[in-house]
Amino acid sequence: MLFVLMIMNALLEVKDLRTHFFTDRGVVKAVDGVSFTLKKGETLGLVGESGCGKTITALSILRLVPQPQGKIVSGSIRFDRKELLELKPDQMRQIRGKDIGMIFQEPMTSLNPVFTVSNQIIESIRLHQDVTKRQAREKMLELLDIVGIPSPEERANDYPHQFSGGMRQRVMIAMAISSNPSLLIADEPTSALDVTIQAQILELLRQLQERFGMAILLITHDFGIVAQMASNVAVMKAGNIVEYSDVYQIFEQPHHSYTKNLLSCLKM
Repeated sequence: MLFVLMIMNALLEVKDLRTHFFTDRGVVKAVDGVSFTLKKGETLGLVGESGCGKTITALSILRLVPQPQGKIVSGSIRFDRKELLELKPDQMRQIRGKDIGMIFQEPMTSLNPVFTVSNQIIESIRLHQDVTKRQAREKMLELLDIVGIPSPEERANDYPHQFSGGMRQRVMIAMAISSNPSLLIADEPTSALDVTIQAQILELLRQLQERFGMAILLITHDFGIVAQMASNVAVMKAGNIVEYSDVYQIFEQPHHSYTKNLLSCLKM
């Protein structure tokens, strides 16, 4: 049974979203009727196994679905009362990165290896803010300090390969929050990190959410992370949301067999 929470003051409201890929072997329905809402300042955990459509859902919200094979065929994505699927490409670029930030799954492949960290963060800042190079550099150093990069003035001139996995993820977070977005999409933000660094990144996200008042769409396969971070949970399987509830109910009384199986993996 699908639980759809209709919230009038939602920051993000996704309704019956369908994103398909048209291949030589037929149509792949990666996202097939997904609906959920996210209020300002809250965290929604979008949880499911690899390949269930979580990342494509996020890319659909940002309108970054790989083309020409991928296409949003129907549905609605309303963000801050704007219908994103009706916006022109240049209008969408103004929202992407400014009002909606995203932490991508693998920071090493998301950062450009031939540019310094400072260049990449400054570019992100100047793309969405009317500031001088000097002001952008000051903002960049402030961001590195906020996300916990030690000696930011020295490390800013390093390249991504000179950072550890956890530090690269902190750089990605700095870029994602550089324009103070109202929504942060975090796609498996701790998947490639060890347990200690994972805890540090999750704590950092909590602190940033409290500091900036962001809503977070947290994409993960780990119910342990959901328990720590989310207020509501949408469980996704094969392109569909099969269960949607608050985090307490999902742990105490899960309804769908798939949810129960995911929870049993956590207990193991």
